[in-house]
Amino acid sequence: MELAHSLLLNEEAYNQLGEFQKAEFIFEWLQFLEKLLPADIRENQKKLVEQLTSLLNNSPGPPTRRLLAKNLAVLYSTGDTFSVYQTIDKCNELIRSKDDSPSYLPTKLAAVVCLGYLYKKLGRILGNSFTDTVGNVLKAMKNAESQGRYEIMLSLQNILNGLGAAAIPCHRDIYKAARSCLTDRSMAVRCAAAKCLLELQNEAVFMWSTDLDSVVTLCFKSFEGSNYDVRLAVSKLLGTILARALTSKQITGKTCNEKFSLEDVMELLGTGFLRGSCGFLRASGDMLKGTSSVSRDVRVGVTQAYVVFVSTLGAQWLERSFSAFLSHILDLVSQSHPKAVQSAVDAIGCRRCVSFILRATVGGLLGEKAQIAAAKEICQAIWKLKKVVDAAISDGNLETKINTTDVTASQHVLVCALQELGSLIHGLGTTAAPLLQDSSTGVLEAVISVIVHPSISVRLTAAWCLRCIAVALPSYVSLLLDRCIERLSALKSCPEAVTGYSFAVAALLGAVKHCPLGIPHGKGKVIMTVAEDLLCSASQNSRISLQRMQAGWLLIAALMTLGPAVVQHHLPRILLLWKCIFPSSSKDLETEKTRGDAFTWQVTLEGRAGALCAIKSFVSHCAGLLTDEVVQRLLPPLPSAVDLLTQLSSIYKSYGNSLKTPSTVYRQKLYELLAVLPPKAYEGDFSAVLKELVTDLTVTDSQIDASAFLLPSLCHENDLLLLGPLLQETDHRFIEEQLLLGNNITGGSLEYDPYSIYEKFAKGDSVPKPLPPALSVISAASRLFGVMFSHITESHRLQVLEQLLNSIKQTKGSRQQIVQLHIVSAFSTSLKRLANCKGSLGSEEVRRSALMLVMGALESNNPLLRCAAAECLARLAQVVSDSAFTAGLAQVSFDKLKSARDVVSRTGHSLALGCLYRYLGGISSTQHLNACVGILYTLSQDSTSPDVQAWALHSLSLIVDLAGPLYHVHVEPTLSLVLMLLLSVPPAYAEVHQSLGRCLNALITTLGPELQGSSTAVSALRTSCLLGCAVMQDNPDCLVQAQAISCLQQLHMFAPRHVNLSNLVSCLCMNLCSSYLLLRRAVVACLRQLVQREAAEVSEYAVALVKEISDVKNLFPFTDVNIREIGLEGALLGLLDKELDPRLCQDIKETLTHMLTSMAVEKLSFWLKLCKDVLAASADTTQEEETTKGDDVSVLTSDSDDRFHPFRNPRWSTRVFAAECVCKIISQCEKAGSAHFDITLAQERKQRDSRDDFLVLHLADLIRMAFMAATDHSDQLRLSGLQMLQIIVRKFAAVPEPEFPGHVILEQYQANVGAALRPAFAPETPPDVTAKACQVCSAWMASGVVSDLNDLRRVHQLLVSSLLKVQAGKEAQNEQYNESTSTMEVLAVLKAWAEVYIVAVEKQKNQSDTHKHSLKIVNSSEESYRDVTFSASGLLDLVQADLGTLSKLWLAALQDFALLTLPPEYASQLPAEGGTFYTAETIENARPHYYNSWALILYATALWLTSTGFLIVDPDEGVTNLSRPVTPTTMCQDSSTRPLVKSPEDVNTDRFHLILGISVEFLCSPGSDAAMENIIACLHALQALFDVPWPRSKIGGDQLGVELLNVLHRLILTRESPDIQLAALEVVRLILFAAQEHVKEKRRSAEEKETLPEFGEGKDTGGLVPGKSLVFATLELCVCILVRQLPQLNPKLTCSPAVPPGKHLLLSEDGSRLVAAALVILSDVPAICSPEGSVSVLPTILYLIIGVLKETAVKLRDGQLPLTVAASLQALKGLLSSPMARAEKSQNAWTDLLRSALVTVLDYGLLQELDEISLLTAITVFVMSTSPEVTTVECLQKRCIEKFKTTLDSKDPLVQCKCYQLLHSIFQHPNKTVSYPYIHSLAPSIVGKLQETEKAKPENAAELQVIQEGIKVVTALTAAAEEQHRAHLVACILPILISFLLDENALVSATISAKNLHEFALQTLMQIGPQYSSVFKKLMASSPTMKGRLESAIKGNQESIKVKTTKHAKNPGKSSSIQLKTNFL
Repeated sequence: MELAHSLLLNEEAYNQLGEFQKAEFIFEWLQFLEKLLPADIRENQKKLVEQLTSLLNNSPGPPTRRLLAKNLAVLYSTGDTFSVYQTIDKCNELIRSKDDSPSYLPTKLAAVVCLGYLYKKLGRILGNSFTDTVGNVLKAMKNAESQGRYEIMLSLQNILNGLGAAAIPCHRDIYKAARSCLTDRSMAVRCAAAKCLLELQNEAVFMWSTDLDSVVTLCFKSFEGSNYDVRLAVSKLLGTILARALTSKQITGKTCNEKFSLEDVMELLGTGFLRGSCGFLRASGDMLKGTSSVSRDVRVGVTQAYVVFVSTLGAQWLERSFSAFLSHILDLVSQSHPKAVQSAVDAIGCRRCVSFILRATVGGLLGEKAQIAAAKEICQAIWKLKKVVDAAISDGNLETKINTTDVTASQHVLVCALQELGSLIHGLGTTAAPLLQDSSTGVLEAVISVIVHPSISVRLTAAWCLRCIAVALPSYVSLLLDRCIERLSALKSCPEAVTGYSFAVAALLGAVKHCPLGIPHGKGKVIMTVAEDLLCSASQNSRISLQRMQAGWLLIAALMTLGPAVVQHHLPRILLLWKCIFPSSSKDLETEKTRGDAFTWQVTLEGRAGALCAIKSFVSHCAGLLTDEVVQRLLPPLPSAVDLLTQLSSIYKSYGNSLKTPSTVYRQKLYELLAVLPPKAYEGDFSAVLKELVTDLTVTDSQIDASAFLLPSLCHENDLLLLGPLLQETDHRFIEEQLLLGNNITGGSLEYDPYSIYEKFAKGDSVPKPLPPALSVISAASRLFGVMFSHITESHRLQVLEQLLNSIKQTKGSRQQIVQLHIVSAFSTSLKRLANCKGSLGSEEVRRSALMLVMGALESNNPLLRCAAAECLARLAQVVSDSAFTAGLAQVSFDKLKSARDVVSRTGHSLALGCLYRYLGGISSTQHLNACVGILYTLSQDSTSPDVQAWALHSLSLIVDLAGPLYHVHVEPTLSLVLMLLLSVPPAYAEVHQSLGRCLNALITTLGPELQGSSTAVSALRTSCLLGCAVMQDNPDCLVQAQAISCLQQLHMFAPRHVNLSNLVSCLCMNLCSSYLLLRRAVVACLRQLVQREAAEVSEYAVALVKEISDVKNLFPFTDVNIREIGLEGALLGLLDKELDPRLCQDIKETLTHMLTSMAVEKLSFWLKLCKDVLAASADTTQEEETTKGDDVSVLTSDSDDRFHPFRNPRWSTRVFAAECVCKIISQCEKAGSAHFDITLAQERKQRDSRDDFLVLHLADLIRMAFMAATDHSDQLRLSGLQMLQIIVRKFAAVPEPEFPGHVILEQYQANVGAALRPAFAPETPPDVTAKACQVCSAWMASGVVSDLNDLRRVHQLLVSSLLKVQAGKEAQNEQYNESTSTMEVLAVLKAWAEVYIVAVEKQKNQSDTHKHSLKIVNSSEESYRDVTFSASGLLDLVQADLGTLSKLWLAALQDFALLTLPPEYASQLPAEGGTFYTAETIENARPHYYNSWALILYATALWLTSTGFLIVDPDEGVTNLSRPVTPTTMCQDSSTRPLVKSPEDVNTDRFHLILGISVEFLCSPGSDAAMENIIACLHALQALFDVPWPRSKIGGDQLGVELLNVLHRLILTRESPDIQLAALEVVRLILFAAQEHVKEKRRSAEEKETLPEFGEGKDTGGLVPGKSLVFATLELCVCILVRQLPQLNPKLTCSPAVPPGKHLLLSEDGSRLVAAALVILSDVPAICSPEGSVSVLPTILYLIIGVLKETAVKLRDGQLPLTVAASLQALKGLLSSPMARAEKSQNAWTDLLRSALVTVLDYGLLQELDEISLLTAITVFVMSTSPEVTTVECLQKRCIEKFKTTLDSKDPLVQCKCYQLLHSIFQHPNKTVSYPYIHSLAPSIVGKLQETEKAKPENAAELQVIQEGIKVVTALTAAAEEQHRAHLVACILPILISFLLDENALVSATISAKNLHEFALQTLMQIGPQYSSVFKKLMASSPTMKGRLESAIKGNQESIKVKTTKHAKNPGKSSSIQLKTNFL
């Protein structure tokens, strides 16, 4: 293939190839050429033209000819055009040729295509040659076959496009030709003709003026018998032409003076809708005879044309002309056209179409403001119709007959209007609030007024509309329920009202599960009462007994959707009603049969069907209540229900046709109930039920082909792709569904099953569409058959299967097919069930019967049935799961395929081969694989039948998927086959191309990552794959293009380098707004994958593409998107706003999120502007325009202000997404770096590089966006806005304002924050918004942004107002929502206060610390410090005011929480009426709110209790009975009812246990999802608790402490977070402290009593009991921490090779803090032991402390000790000075152990890498802190002294220095036995060292310090020495000191070190001199040089002092101290 990459065709290489490779080679070359061509090719042009034109004769395939034509056209447009006429002549000649053989056809077609492209590209340059060309082409069309006609139409479209107005002379001829093609028998030709005419109408005025009528009629004819693609193309043509006719000005010719008005145009469309395609005259004749019925495809086509018409005119036109448009659309189903709605089937079809038109236009085009206006218009329409109905009904009071036609005819209009109103409000969500509050419109009144309409479908739709309103505006649910229940009770005797209002209540109950805030619990009770009342009074009045019965059961069934919490209270009554509705025995049933008449049976059946439905609803929605006991109570009526089922046919025979529907409904409901019950429950009735099922499935009088309903769910979704677009998801699915069905049935409709009104629908706003009972019963029967078949015995199975086979044999023709269909669907369901429960099918006979059943269906004429049968076969193979059986199945299909010639069996069996192994884990037998591949290759080349090709290729794609790696040997030939077919199958056979696409996709998946390889073979495969994708991308069929995109997506995943990203992105952008849903989905799915890796590139390519293409409007049909300005991201946001498909919207959101994640930080301004545009898109643009452009023409010109509003009125859901994006942008910036949150840094970097952008610079925009969102009409957006505000406050609170030091940047926005929060506290705000706002308030107050109390009060006031609401208690609760919402709100308020209180206390604590600290420092920053204290204490003051109330409420909330966390077995102990803030009924809903807020409340309460020290008891508080704490509502009770007063001690104890209990319960097992904040808050609460003495006294001597330690141990084991572990260790320390206090207290009291038992753990034996011992628990926990940080401490590990000895770990900062904390705890442990106990723990503690010392003693640069070393030395010191070391009982043991420890330390000293300083310090600690007998043992002392000696010789000044300091302390040890040996051994060497320094003066500060320390040691020694030795010492030291002195001259030039040494020596001399004057004088006398030096130094010193003092003192005398010192010389 590489040889094809040249400018000229490489003919040499080409000629060597085989036939098929030639085609591939040519295509590859043409592709390469296309990329090269815009280059300069003058010198090669002639040769190229020759090569290209010669290719025309090579019969090129369809894609090749298109590419060839494009290249030729580009070649001429960039090069010379002189030979173009020859080329055109040559093409014309080829077309004229008389050769009609099939082999010559491709050449002719290639010539036609060439002409099209040449004219398209060169246009008018070609002068007048076009008339001949067009004539020639049209002449050729007369005897062309369909492929020819197709290509000619497309070619003419291109010619027209290129020539524009110049082609006018040919317009009429082309028009004539296209007319005939528009009704061609080939669908592809019709599509091409529609495209051609669409191009023609741009210039051919006559099409939308004089000939408009005939064009319209022609389009109607074209719709007849059309397929989906034709309907799309023709509706586009029709809609566009009519829009042109309406808006055009230039009408030519005299005949037509007046312009078309909207009425005329609508009238034309309406005609098609109502009368179809027959001419007007003929139609009216037919209509008189009553024979005409509009064919459905025409009606559906016209419906689409309406939508195109409105979309072309645009949203603004629709806004202006909405009322005219609405009245016309509704008129289509009104009484003025009785024919359209004469049968129920037609009426339902028409209603669907009308609803679709309204949804697609009003729902799809209009912004929210305009939608509200539209809703008002619709309301007006409803009011008008209401008046008509009222008038008709009131006339009926006279003797005259009611004018029923008016009433019935208006019903369809009302249904459509109500549906659209419901959908509109559903879509608007809470933004529709103003619409409902507008009393002039009266939306609710209008809807409620038609609830009593005589027509049941209107009543149902009105109820559904109320449901939509309730889902959109949850605040209305309760209100509407109350209103409907009240009317229902008031109008109990009017049948319409009973059914209407019961529908409404049921619908509203169905809405509750979509409203998170729910309804008050009591409503369930009210509804239950009403339902019972209706059922009990049903028999009183026969006129309405039927309605009451139905209404009662409907209400009960709907009530079940509220879930177990509501239903469990009414269950006994429901079960009683259920029991009573069925006769208790079969005898009663017999007597019933003899008694009733048709009417009573109708009532009975309706009632029982309702009861069945209610119980089914119970089982579905309240599974939690289905205990064994309840199931037992459900069972008794079942046998009776089944009995009645078996009797139905005889009852039906006796009473005639009126019972047909009720009995069918009864069957259906019984089947549905049995299908959801456990089959064991009705085992006894199996055979009776099965009999009935078989009868229902095989009933022969059923004429309805229900395949479209039953089978799609039973086919595999991949196989459904074979059956064309009708079964796939499209934008027109809602109306296209009708065309799937037979003519005598339409889609479902609500009136077929009123019980569906409360069920959950598939799509949010689409009306439920239950099928007619005759169909529903079959689908219910097939489902139940599936359940039961898997539970019956084998013999029974065989019997049933044989019966089914017989019934198929007994029928013929279409009936046989229907029976077969029912049976296959039932059997397929049962196989699915068997497979799922891993059951087996049974013996050989059962298998044989099953196989016969499936094989019969596999050869059915109905393609859907064949698909289902193939799936069924796959399931059969799965269930039998026997390889021989599977091979047998495959063999049957092989044999069939070899012999059969008919399309049906070839398609069926080829699919069967592909499906066979689907559920067997893939194909593993190579024989099967080879055989399949061979047969399918052959079938897929059968060009006589595209169907066979499509099915065979589809099957091949399945096999490629299933065979996996086994398929590798076949990949190459398969790929060649796919390519060959792609290059040769005509484009008209789209289904073949789609199957080819699936094959290619499967092949790419099979090759997988291998595609990256570089070997020749792989690169050839890769080229073929890319070639295939290119062919498919060029295919005119959108679904094939979608396949191409998903293939490229796969390729990009496996071999990204080889996919040309810019081409792919441009292809994606082109199709972003395709009219095909599946293509848009493929585009977005591909984008989603691309942007995960290469977001920036994708975004750049998209913008680059738009810059290249000038004509953006063609690229993006809807004008709002302009990639050039708002980028691909903006285009996707625009698409998200328009798109209605949920899956596509989800993908768009994910794509945008990926783009945001990878690019938001780089393109920050761009992203923020996008979000801001969406959030700020003004809703008032429409008004300004009306004034400026009154004329219709403006509609088609683009709007001038598009630039300013890239997004017009985006929907609330889009705005919510934009708000979420802003939050994501903030978190991305947080990851990106600190500059985004530091304004000074950001401004600096921005100045350095203006391209840099930082979030903090956009703070104003962020606040504005949050404000806009938080104050919107939409509640969801308000929540997002508040969330955004909270994030902004949290992230920016600490950012300082550089211009005003001491202030923060957010301070200037406090007014905005206040204004954004205020509306959330308004009384009508939903509680979830208020709860969110409370969080923001607390974040704002706690952030410390505002320091001024008055400013803070604004927000504080909001929280205070909420607190008042909380205090008002349950009485003041909101009646609109569920009680749990007030729990949510109360807890949110309490949590917010808790957060503020916690922060205030922490700030104050920090302040008091800083205050203590700052007293030590010079008070420099007085100002700022004062400010801080003010704000913190101010915050605390603010809270303090309400703290009394708050503390009570907090305690109450904690008590509730404690009750809610009790295990289920204590449920009976919970208070019957609920807690303080929750009610007993809503306990489950309240739980999550408590879980959400308890932790902070707990911490706050603990802080409050410790601040009062547990001592204060409120006078009210004594009253408290703690099971129900005081809230203000219980405080004023009469004293007689008060419980006994508790003592303060009891109250405190209860509170203490409450807090401790909650903490321990939570910490015992915090779920893996428990938030870190909760755990930390809980630990902080415990810390606060044990900070004060009283609670410590409670825990000190108690087993509680041990339990707590065990809990903390487990927490530390399971949570890695250092914060949690540190907090836990702090609690451990406090517990230990409590125990110490306890032991001390006991010892003290024992001493007073003079009894001396041993206190502390270990008593007399020293034994510690694990689980009972506090010491043991503490040690366990500390070991856990230490070993986790330093695994080397574990002796088991140390011996293992895993840990190399002596390797030092530098711990992280957190690790060091943890180790230090653990060591502190360890050193305190002996204090709570008895002497014996202390002996048993001492080795462990010493081992750990010294171990830490050893493992972490590493040298740091500055001589600092690591934190852990410092801690271990501290711990060692604490331990060694423990009183236990000296207690008589333990002294000896301690001494021994401490000696061993010292030996260990000394041994460590032999290791090289340890830090000497740390070890020396440890030795010193031993020497200083233990009793002398430990360290004075000679061998030990010797080693210690040795160690000091060697260290003194260290070269490191830092080490020497430290060594001197340590010796200093040892020399001063009070016990001489300790200090003397050291002095004797070490003093001489110290003095010696100092003497050496006389010669070597210090170089730097470190050396200086060594000398100073040395001198300090010697001076100290001198002081400590005995009298007789002092003189000697002084004599040693003085010369040294004097040698350090400098004379005046030397002083000037000396180094800093020397100067400092001089001063130090002088001072020391002045101290020593007076002390030892005699020695001093002697020495001076003996050495005059020394004396001289000293004197000159003193003089010099005095001079300098003089200089200093003259400045200060008036009297410059000698300072007395100096005199003193010089006296004794």
